[in-house]
Order: sequence, then structure tokens, then C-alpha cells
Amino acid sequence: MTPFALLYALHVLAATVWVGGMFFAWMVLRPAAVSVLQAPERLKLWADVFRRFFVWVWVAVLVLPVSGIGMWHMRFGALESAPRYVHIMAGLYLVMLALFLRIQLLQLPALKRAVAGEQWPEGGAVLGQIRRLVGINLVLGLLVIALASARPLF
Repeated sequence: MTPFALLYALHVLAATVWVGGMFFAWMVLRPAAVSVLQAPERLKLWADVFRRFFVWVWVAVLVLPVSGIGMWHMRFGALESAPRYVHIMAGLYLVMLALFLRIQLLQLPALKRAVAGEQWPEGGAVLGQIRRLVGINLVLGLLVIALASARPLF
């Protein structure tokens, strides 16, 4: 396996974990949790899901720029030599990272405090904020995947 192929594989796997996890949470887990769990159990579930999923998101958040910049350098040399779609992908990554950091550093601690204090209405409000940010990130992630698929790196 060439170094470029290894970086590409790591990049695709990291994106798949992050975006695929958001898709599963938004489209499958959330509706199922709403249909079978009461608010307290649902909030406890989401606090635990985020705790477990965000470990993998952190891995993706670290692997994506390392592999992406590595491929960028190997394929195009200087940063300004890359095509516009590569710059767009990098910019969208930064927006997605900012949204993830907002969830991780601001909303998730508030959700944990609400769950620990059994403040279910406050926890529900925070979960709603997280859901909106994850929804935005999911759309951005799908857009990046569509962009990457439409402009393969060969």
C-alpha cells in the first residue's frame, strides 16, 4: 500500500465514522429513543451515547486533518496549488470542527449537569440544542462526502 493510499483510507474511515455516526444517531437512534423511552431515560441514554461516540469523533477530528494535509501535500504540493473543491472541503471541516467543539465543550457539560441533577426540562432543552448542531454537522458532512465523491483524487 502506498503512503497516499494509506492516508486516503484513513481519511475515508475517519469521515465514515464521524458522518455515519451522526446519520445513525439522527435518523435511527433518535426516533427509536423518542418512541420507547420517557424523557429521563432518553436523556440518560443520550448522555451515555455522546460519551461513547465522542471518543470516536475525537479520533476522526485528529485523523482527518493529518491525513487530509498529507494527501494535499503529496498530491498538490503547495496549499495554494490544490483545486478549489479541496479548499472547500478543508473549510467545511473547520466549520464542522467548530460545531463539534461547541457541543463537546458547552452543551455536553450542561446536559451532564442536568441529568445528574435530574433537571429534565433543562436537559431536554440542551438536548434540543445538541440535536440542531448535530443536524447542521450532518448536512455539512454529507455535503463534504458528495463533494469528495464528485471530484475523486486520482
